[in-house]
Amino acid sequence: MCILCKIVGGEIPSNTVHENEHFLAFHDIYPKAPIHILIIPKVHISCFQEVTPDIMVGLTSFIQEVTAKMGLDESGYRLITNNGKDGGQEIYHLHFHLLGGGKLKWDYQHEDTHKNM
Repeated sequence: MCILCKIVGGEIPSNTVHENEHFLAFHDIYPKAPIHILIIPKVHISCFQEVTPDIMVGLTSFIQEVTAKMGLDESGYRLITNNGKDGGQEIYHLHFHLLGGGKLKWDYQHEDTHKNM
């Protein structure tokens, strides 16, 4: 069982922000911004490539509820999902990082950027 499934099952505690029967949002324990929330489906889905449109419809509404609850809906935020090894995915349970709470910098750096330029 993956770590996010254990959080859903209550085996590992989390600082919950918002929850319904299908989705869970909680504070990331290693925040990269003043507000850093992880948003997950409660059912195990390994990655974005495996998610169905039906799940995404519900997830979209849920994410919008979380952004409003956190006061980010008007000020702005970044929503990120990493998909697969090359995309930086480390936990193979679909999750979105919601970052906000201030002006966010873009510090994306591909490991081969300098080598290929």
